[in-house]
Amino acid sequence: MAKFCPNCGNEIKDGADICLNCGKAVKKEGSNTNPGGKSKIAAGLLGIFLGSFGVHNFYLGYTGKAVAQLLITILTCGFGAAISGVWALIEGILILTGSINTDADGNELAN
Repeated sequence: MAKFCPNCGNEIKDGADICLNCGKAVKKEGSNTNPGGKSKIAAGLLGIFLGSFGVHNFYLGYTGKAVAQLLITILTCGFGAAISGVWALIEGILILTGSINTDADGNELAN
């Protein structure tokens, strides 16, 4: 039975670890978790409690969003923390509910 890359849809050989077309890692059959993956709970809690500084986005590898949240908080002398804090609270809840379930590299978050 042919296998296809979940990222690009290209056919891949059985037992391949990496798609030769797009270079992304291919999930092995029977493996439900990513042992080196980042924690969904850690990312969600970082978003809720330290999100106005972009900590959860730094953790997940989304450095552009993280720097934006950090700069909003710092450059407004803390007054913009309410804006980036609400943004981060929403992202933290989305992470914990599973709506955001991958890091910046496309790896699934571990439970």
